[in-house]
Amino acid sequence: MAPAIEAVEKVKVASTPIKPPVLNERILSSMTRRPGSAHSWHDLEIGPDAPTIFNCVIEIPRGSKVKYELDKKTGLIMVDRVLYSSVVYPHNYGFIPRTLCDDSDPMDVLVIMQEPVVPGCFLRAKAIGLMPMIDQGEADDKIIAVCADDPEYKHFNDIKELPPHRLAEIRRFFEDYKKNENKEVAVNDFLPATAAYEAIQHSMDLYATYVVEGLRR
Repeated sequence: MAPAIEAVEKVKVASTPIKPPVLNERILSSMTRRPGSAHSWHDLEIGPDAPTIFNCVIEIPRGSKVKYELDKKTGLIMVDRVLYSSVVYPHNYGFIPRTLCDDSDPMDVLVIMQEPVVPGCFLRAKAIGLMPMIDQGEADDKIIAVCADDPEYKHFNDIKELPPHRLAEIRRFFEDYKKNENKEVAVNDFLPATAAYEAIQHSMDLYATYVVEGLRR
């Protein structure tokens, strides 16, 4: 009879309900999504070395005239518009996951590297500076970064190491890319890497405060 008793015990063990894990990763709009669908803003970790080196999701590849953008509800990359001006993005452009800015969007980042990459992929970036920007009267600052795994750029540590013409190109793009939409954009003086670290940390803190704590309540 021992084998039969042992089998019963195994069934009891197998039927014991498993305690669900503590909720700590599915937040904001991901709460209403179908199970198993990853949200690039909320489910991708920012990385252990943030705010210096961090993961970022690329929305727009270098050389594109298409304004791809994160759809906050689904977490997918959508086509927002085609730029009205005859300009293209000078570098790969995207956002930093698990960050939040005052405009209710994740932190924007421009990543300097050798090659364009496909929309929706993520990579490791290293912050080297901050570009303060005013878009239609509201702050819309951009992190300037290099790809942390690109051998040509990974040794850069501060924006002052970039050629002045590279910075002039970046500034001119953002000053011009909305002109034909009759939208005013102003770019202020570039700030060093330390300012970028502070901005990223602030956006990480905002995300934790207004998103994670909001869900717990």
